[in-house]
Amino acid sequence: MSTDPPATRGPSPADMPARMPPRRLVVAIDGPSGSGKSSVSRAVARRLGAAYLDTGAMYRALTWWLLDEGVDLADAELVGRLSPTAPLEVGLDPERPRIGAGGVDLAVEVRSERITAAVSAVATNLVVRADMRRRQRELIDVGVADRGAIVAEGRDITTVVAPDAQVRILLTAREEARLARRSLQDKGTADAQAVASVREAVVARDAVDSTVSQFTTAADGVVTVDSSELDFDQTVAAVLSLVAARSRPATVHGPGLR
Repeated sequence: MSTDPPATRGPSPADMPARMPPRRLVVAIDGPSGSGKSSVSRAVARRLGAAYLDTGAMYRALTWWLLDEGVDLADAELVGRLSPTAPLEVGLDPERPRIGAGGVDLAVEVRSERITAAVSAVATNLVVRADMRRRQRELIDVGVADRGAIVAEGRDITTVVAPDAQVRILLTAREEARLARRSLQDKGTADAQAVASVREAVVARDAVDSTVSQFTTAADGVVTVDSSELDFDQTVAAVLSLVAARSRPATVHGPGLR
């Protein structure tokens, strides 16, 4: 998913003014690992002047806190009991999104291999998910109250956390495209060796997470955007167009979309 257009290229759709969102707008974006949910959602929030919520980062921050407390993540009962006590800190500014726990800034640590390898044990805990859904709904209300609109992304967001969102999108891409993007994010390159190194983790995590969350097939009323052949700007523009149109349930068609 490229981000730097050639110097000779004219303004991209993502650079053009976005239509101001209506009052109390919630945009919910779901999708599998490597689909670009976080980067696209954050860019859309910036363009709309909306708040931004990365729900996946909350599970990762909780995982870090539990490990820091010395908790055995295999002890599902204990993990579920401790989840509501976790001092998570979530900032909703898309320019400076914050994720932390107990005063510790975890913006970098939540993307570490250690947390990536451990987070599914926490994210598939049904008691934890109930606690996270409660927190996420409260944060969505805070973001809407503060800015009039919020872009929230992550597992379950379109179907369980915010099923009444005015715009609900499943952002997806073919597996090879998703693996290349995750490799670039985590390894700084998308060569064959780097892609192979992230393949097992990405595929395995999606398989585990799919046991408690549906994020590969759009539910009724959810619009599917396939970004396999889209660059970053085009993907952002596709989402913005759906927001502007207050989209109807359908799959978006056009160049690079299926």
